[in-house]
Amino acid sequence: MADNTNQSYVAQGRLNIASTLHKFINEQALPGTGIQPAHFWQSFESILADLTPQNIALLEKREQLQQQIDDYHRAGKPVSGESYEAFLRDIGYLVKPPQTVSAEVSRVDDEVATMAGPQLVVPINNARYALNAANARWGSLYDAFYGTDVIEQQGELAPGASYNETRGAAVVDKAKAWLDSVIPLQTGSHSDATSYWIKGDTLAVKFSDSTETTLQTAHALAGYRGNAQTPDALLFTHNQLHFELQIDREHPVGKTDKAGVSDILMEAALSTIMDCEDSVAAVDAEDKTLVYQNWLGLMKGTLSVEVSKNGSSSVRRLNQDRRYLRAGDNSSFTLPGRSLMFVRNVGHLMQNDAILLDGEPVYEGLMDAMITSLIGIHDLKENGEYRNSRKGSIYIVKPKMHGPEEVAFSDTLFRRVEQALGLTENTLKMGIMDEERRTSVNLKACIAQARHRVVFINTGFLDRTGDEIHTSMLAGAFAPKAELKERPWIAAYEKANVVTGLACGLSGKAQIGKGMWPVPDNMAAMMEAKIGHPQSGATTAWVPSPTAATLHALHYHEVNVSDVQKSLENSDFDGLSDILTIPLMAPDSTLSSSQIQRELDNNVQGILGYVVRWVHQGIGCSKVPDIDNVGLMEDRATLRISSQHIANWLEHGVVTKEQVEDTLARMASLVDEQNAGDDAYIPMTPNLQESIGFQAASDLIFKGTRQPSGYTEPLLHARRREMKAKLASVS
Repeated sequence: MADNTNQSYVAQGRLNIASTLHKFINEQALPGTGIQPAHFWQSFESILADLTPQNIALLEKREQLQQQIDDYHRAGKPVSGESYEAFLRDIGYLVKPPQTVSAEVSRVDDEVATMAGPQLVVPINNARYALNAANARWGSLYDAFYGTDVIEQQGELAPGASYNETRGAAVVDKAKAWLDSVIPLQTGSHSDATSYWIKGDTLAVKFSDSTETTLQTAHALAGYRGNAQTPDALLFTHNQLHFELQIDREHPVGKTDKAGVSDILMEAALSTIMDCEDSVAAVDAEDKTLVYQNWLGLMKGTLSVEVSKNGSSSVRRLNQDRRYLRAGDNSSFTLPGRSLMFVRNVGHLMQNDAILLDGEPVYEGLMDAMITSLIGIHDLKENGEYRNSRKGSIYIVKPKMHGPEEVAFSDTLFRRVEQALGLTENTLKMGIMDEERRTSVNLKACIAQARHRVVFINTGFLDRTGDEIHTSMLAGAFAPKAELKERPWIAAYEKANVVTGLACGLSGKAQIGKGMWPVPDNMAAMMEAKIGHPQSGATTAWVPSPTAATLHALHYHEVNVSDVQKSLENSDFDGLSDILTIPLMAPDSTLSSSQIQRELDNNVQGILGYVVRWVHQGIGCSKVPDIDNVGLMEDRATLRISSQHIANWLEHGVVTKEQVEDTLARMASLVDEQNAGDDAYIPMTPNLQESIGFQAASDLIFKGTRQPSGYTEPLLHARRREMKAKLASVS
């Protein structure tokens, strides 16, 4: 049982609920839902009592399977091929896939079912990040070009302290060239246009020589705002995405443009995952209550935060919907001003003492399902100013599920929550994250278990690789991290995910997603690489910022994902042989001692840079400088792969315990130096033995082989609670 001696509780049947959470539920979350507190807590107790034993049994099966796999590798048996596959089938790790699966999901919003575009993932306990992400449905293309390396940043194009007109002109040229590609004119170029206006139900464009033209594709014009003769904005649609040409001849940019165009506003982040899991440090009732408060604020449209910038402050709230007039009949219509919001619940593993059942902390995934769904009712009942789902669904991403049995368990949980809260069957939609090896190799069976509610599958290199290493920890030493990405297993995994999703009928019904771009300051490289995601048939992919979402949206204008998916409809590919080829170091590997040390330095520095913020400051996701001072987006998934990779090299003698300890000490000094400018940072040096963050990082490595599925949460949570207790004792 967790240490909860400093936490006051309210007794409710077999439950004891932390006072702060109990008050929030009864006084803020329940009012307006039509559900009485007594019914809520009684129903919740019943769900916890019935499903906790099943949750425990599933976790025990994970450990049993892992023990059998470890024993197999200890015996030196083949690590690939028919005999290896036969072994995995014999122990129940691989199951026979159903012959046909057809997703039968209904009431799915267009942003999920039919539209293709970027997706953001943000820690829900950070209100500013959450609001920024929700509002990233629309983003300035001019700002995205100007503020990133998509346009060269050297010489006369360097951004500078004040506005660089030369760089601004390059931004406009690039943007106008893009307009020519997506809404070409019958004659001429948008760069030569001097005015735009609405003429009947079409767009009219004039050039400096007084000639006029219109669009090659008339239906690309979706609407306008302002006066038809002198519109303030023109709305276009292409590949089901919108963008808005903003016209303002008084604007600093608009007054220098021939046609008065001041910006192009892109429909960008169609959806956002508000994360309660990998990017969040929530270890107790205080933390969980904040998570739920912010989700309630998003569902009711009341969340706000004061933001200070350049000496002035403002209050940030959710954006309003955008209003337009249709060309021709001037009828009005609106488009959503915000991303469609998912909420990512915690997986099956962790417990949290915010609620106790018979004196024991409840499984956090069960708690999240009940409480985030309760809060979602406010959106269904239109209790706020805005709608999230216009089709009447609540979208929940369920992470870290191992195989079809665990997906079936989540389906049962969701059904029980629906019954308890009086929701129509399958109101709760499920996102299945394909990030565990046992799910990858059984994906079709996983989708079958949630076919009435699945609206999302995705791939993710980092958590998936962490599980790859832990599952096959004893098979041998794994290749260096950069090489892992080049091995056949990862390409097969990525392709099989899309092909399997399409074979199960997800096209037009659900998102098929891809993982994160990790370098938020390198957008030029992102633009080169990330077009591969829509080209693969994926309808969405994760990006690290609203700016990145605006830029990544360009890829979905360049590639019609629906056409790509049609070309893949009859593909027959499960990739099983390659997926099950463990990416071990080649037997004749010639890694030098300096190459090994460089890999170790890089892994250790990343672990320390992330863990010290997580444990000392409660920051679950942040841009952490790597060993070369390049900022990388880090969360628990990146931590899992790095810690498991070192644990694997220790297991197989590639590095020694003393070598790792020396590297930890050296990198702790480097990380302290990198964070010297952060007033809130708590250094690890000089006394490493007393640094709770340093000890957490050390534990993750040296105890890595013993962590369940290689997850970092148990050690992180324990150390964060220790840190919070220490801070409370000196305050």
